Amino acid sequence: MSRGKRYEEPKLNLKKVFAVVIAIIVLIMCIFMIKGILDKDEEIGKIESDTYFVVFKDNKWGVINAKGNEIIAPSYQEMIIIPDQKQDIFLCTYDVNYETGEYKTKVLNSKNEEKLTGFEKIEAIQNFDENNNIWYEENVLRVQKEGKYGLINFKGEELLPCEYQEISAIEGIKNAIKLKKDEKIGIVDNEGKEILKTDYTEINPLGKDNKSGYIVKIADGKYGIVNYSNTLVLDAIYDGIEKIYGNDLYVVDKEGKQVVVDKEGKEVLNGDYNKVVAILKNQNEGIIFEKDGKYGIMNFSGEKIIDNTYEELKEAKAGIFIAKQDGKYGVIDLQKNQKVEFKYTSIIYNEKADIYIAETENFNNELLNNSFEVKQTGILTELDTEKGYIELKQDDSYKYYDFKFAEKDIKEIYSNNTLYLSKKDGKYGFVDKQGNVVVDYIYDDATKQNQYGYSAIKKDGKWGSIDNKGNVVAQPTYNLDDYLKIDFIGQWHFGKDINMNYYNQE
Repeated sequence: MSRGKRYEEPKLNLKKVFAVVIAIIVLIMCIFMIKGILDKDEEIGKIESDTYFVVFKDNKWGVINAKGNEIIAPSYQEMIIIPDQKQDIFLCTYDVNYETGEYKTKVLNSKNEEKLTGFEKIEAIQNFDENNNIWYEENVLRVQKEGKYGLINFKGEELLPCEYQEISAIEGIKNAIKLKKDEKIGIVDNEGKEILKTDYTEINPLGKDNKSGYIVKIADGKYGIVNYSNTLVLDAIYDGIEKIYGNDLYVVDKEGKQVVVDKEGKEVLNGDYNKVVAILKNQNEGIIFEKDGKYGIMNFSGEKIIDNTYEELKEAKAGIFIAKQDGKYGVIDLQKNQKVEFKYTSIIYNEKADIYIAETENFNNELLNNSFEVKQTGILTELDTEKGYIELKQDDSYKYYDFKFAEKDIKEIYSNNTLYLSKKDGKYGFVDKQGNVVVDYIYDDATKQNQYGYSAIKKDGKWGSIDNKGNVVAQPTYNLDDYLKIDFIGQWHFGKDINMNYYNQE
C-alpha cells in the first residue's frame, strides 16, 4: 500500500513573487527619493554650526557657533582668539597683570576641555591685511617654554623647538613667519620649513605675497634682495631698497638717490625726479615718478612721456592710468588721451572683474567696463570675484549683475538660500525660491540671508534678525546706526569695530 501525502505540496506562484519583489523595489526607491528630497531641503536650509565666532557681552568675551549657541560663555576679560573658525581651538588669556604685562594662556575646545598643555604660553600668530583686518596664520601656533619660542600645529605636533628669541608674522604676507635667533633673523613657512636662513639683521617683504621675495639687510647695514627659494637676486650693496619692482627691475637707494637697476645690478634709469613711484607693467615703457609734489611718466631714456602735472597717478592696467587733477579723478592712457572725464571723487580698478568703480560727489557709484562706458549706477554694496557678481543698491532695491553687466537673479547666485529679500510698497519682506511670501512686507529695511541662514530686519529704527525659516530670532531692538556692517548670528549682531570680527549683544 502506498503512503499517501499528509498535505498538498504547494506550487510556486511566480507572478506573485515577481509582484512582491517589484513592490519592495518600488518601496525602497520611494524611501530613497523621500530621503533625497529631505536631504536636499536640509542642505538648502543648512546652517553651518561648525563655524565659531568670538562674542562680547557684559564686558566679557566668549564663543558661539553659527547657530548662535554659546560654546564658551562670555567670562574672559581679554578677547578670545579663534585662529581657524572651522576648528574648535580657542585661545584664552587670563590672570592678566596690567602693571607688569604678565599673563597666562590656555587652549580650550568646544567641550570646554583644555588642550595643548605643557607650555608657558600658547598663542596664535596674528597678522594684518592692507585694510588693517586681523587674521591668523593657518594651522600653526607660537609656544613658549623656558623663555624661548617655538612652533606647533593645531594637533600639538612640534614644528620648531623652543629655541628662538622671537617669532612673529611678516605683516601682510601669508605663510611666512619671521624668526629671531642669536640676534639674526630668518623665515620659515607654516610647517616650519626654512625659507631664509637666520643670517640677516632685518627682513621685509618686497611684494604682497610670499613668492615675491624679500628685502634683506646684512650686518654691515647694506640691503639686497633674496627670493623665496633663498636665492640671491640683488647683492646686499645698497643703502636701501624700495618695495617697487616689475619686469626684473628694482628701485634701490644709492648715494642718496633712487635708481632703477636690473637683476644684475646694472643701472637702467637715474633720472630727473625726486622718487620713483612705480615701474610700468609693459616691459621697457618706463616709470611713474614724482617731482615737486606732482606725478608724471618717464621712459628709461629719461624722457618725460607725460609731464608731472597730476596730483596722483596710478597704473590700472597696462598703459591705462587713474589720475587726479584739480581734486577730481579721471582716466588717461599713455598718450595722455582722456578716457574718463575728471569728475569723480575716487576711481578704483578691479583687475579680476576688469571694471572701474567711480564714486560721484553724492556718494553714488558709476561702474564702467573696459571700454570706459558707464554700464550701471547705484551704491556698490558687494563685489564678489569668486562668484562673479556685483550687488548694487538701486532705488532702494538690490540688483545683481555679472561682470559683463548682465542682470542676474539672486536665486542663481545664492541657490542654497531658503529666503530671498523682496520689496513691495516701500516695505521689505522675504520670499522663498518659488516666490511665495514667507515673511510679510512689514520691515523698513533688511539684509539678504547670510551663509549661516540669518537675515537682519529693521523696524522703527531698530534692528533684529530672522532665521532661515523666517522666524524672528532677535526682536528689532538694536540701534545700529553707527555700525558699518549689519549682520546677525542668532541674537548676536556684528561688532562696531569691523576689523576685529566679533559679535555682541547690547
